[in-house]
Amino acid sequence: MLYDTTADVIRKALRGLDMAPSRAAALCGLPEREVILASREPADLDILIRLAPALGLAPPALAGLPDYQPPACPLEEITRLELIFGDETVNAWLIDAGLGERILFDTGDGSIDARARLDDLPRPVLADPGLDVFITHNHGDHTGGLPGLKDLIRHLRGPGRADPIQAGDRVVCSKLTIRAIDLPGHCDRALGYVIEGLPVPVCVTGDALFAGSIGGCAPGEPYRQALESLRKEVMTLPDETILLPGHGPATTVGSERKANPFLARPV
Repeated sequence: MLYDTTADVIRKALRGLDMAPSRAAALCGLPEREVILASREPADLDILIRLAPALGLAPPALAGLPDYQPPACPLEEITRLELIFGDETVNAWLIDAGLGERILFDTGDGSIDARARLDDLPRPVLADPGLDVFITHNHGDHTGGLPGLKDLIRHLRGPGRADPIQAGDRVVCSKLTIRAIDLPGHCDRALGYVIEGLPVPVCVTGDALFAGSIGGCAPGEPYRQALESLRKEVMTLPDETILLPGHGPATTVGSERKANPFLARPV
């Protein structure tokens, strides 16, 4: 199940563009009431297709979002920890780096939730010595689990963390190489991580990108930066690259090129 609906996407676009529903309605020739309703609940395909260009969204992708299901992550080295976050969920991603090393990307919201899930995993995984943790951004739903992992953490990397890392830096963890990329917008200091050494490339996006959507951004420059950085850093990766978002299911670059209303290529 996707994290965002068409209504979520429309609200994020309106906010990012700092555009009132009345302005969007004028641009696409719809009644203002229809734009407001489309930002709150499912809308007819005709309305979505007419509204999308006014918001800078790809019409076929927005119209197809209700039926979009990204491909399941095929790599056994990757484990999704889907953790409670209020009435929703948030992801932490555990990756087997080989040679007894584990890498955890983000830690969830609750102080012990990620630790409890790790403790539930089969013993061969728990036998790995220590844990390398990478944080994508410093929002509480991604850093809240750090206290419960304190005795397991070997290295803690991320914006402003004990082992600082910035865009362009590379870290070798066993058989894998992790390269940090700059993904601002949703959060001012936010990183993604491109992972090399698995059967296919992988990119951890945090809240910069979700399957079929992006993270919410403040109006103006943050929104522009978010779209620009995603197009530059993520959408230029090979189609088969697996994307691991902060919320919702995994996806691929190729799938998002077709189905993400914010990023889809023109048809």
